[in-house]
Amino acid sequence: MSYGVNNLDLFKQAAPYVDRILRGAKPNDLPVQQPTRFDLIINMKTAKALRLTILAGLLASAEEVID
Repeated sequence: MSYGVNNLDLFKQAAPYVDRILRGAKPNDLPVQQPTRFDLIINMKTAKALRLTILAGLLASAEEVID
């Protein structure tokens, strides 16, 4: 099981920063942004090998389930 930031979303957030820097903005004047989207990925093959039971609600909330 992994819970972390969505890399594609981070790249999309970085594009306006790069644009502003290339247009002459100073990087230290730009506000700091935090990730806004996190993904839950569950590897069921590993869970079964470890004999773990994953709750249905947790499976339903996962963005990706690896079988």
